[in-house]
Amino acid sequence: MARVREFDTEAALEAAMSVFRHKGYEGTSVQDLVDATGVGRGSLYAAFGSKEGLYRAVLDRYRERYALPLVDLLRSGTPARELIRDILVDLVETILRDGREQTCLIVSAATERLCHDPEVATRVGATTSLLEDELTEVIAAAQARGEPVGIRDPRDSARLIMTLIHGLRVTGAINPDRRHLMSIVEAALSCLD
Repeated sequence: MARVREFDTEAALEAAMSVFRHKGYEGTSVQDLVDATGVGRGSLYAAFGSKEGLYRAVLDRYRERYALPLVDLLRSGTPARELIRDILVDLVETILRDGREQTCLIVSAATERLCHDPEVATRVGATTSLLEDELTEVIAAAQARGEPVGIRDPRDSARLIMTLIHGLRVTGAINPDRRHLMSIVEAALSCLD
């Protein structure tokens, strides 16, 4: 009877995440994943079923690593305008640190996989909706306290911020320049007054 090779699933997901962020789904071969994870092809298939299965697991891990801590931050009670600014400035710093080497998996999944994989579409939609809902609550609560944040409806403001977050990721891949990106952040924040 063949012995199934054991491996550290978390380490394999992190390594696969790095490859998918660097090469995209289509640009990543199974051999790239084998090389990055150090896990044999058969063991990867046994654990995740397919390249698509591994990609979906990586999207779940990406949500845990990036989206859920952002949800915690949104629930921290920090004043809304300050919180939104901090999130956007931190995003600029992340973009500058990652450069063109590491893309946002949510953005790349939206452009590469949504039309081809309904399970990816569900995951991306759920993550984006979660963040939008949390932003909506933060903005609604701030407006109820009389804080000058947001435009009209809190949901519209949250959608604007989510679009800005995704747009900054794309713009940062094209032009990873701090002054350029911060000018976008400041212009967007002025629209939320």
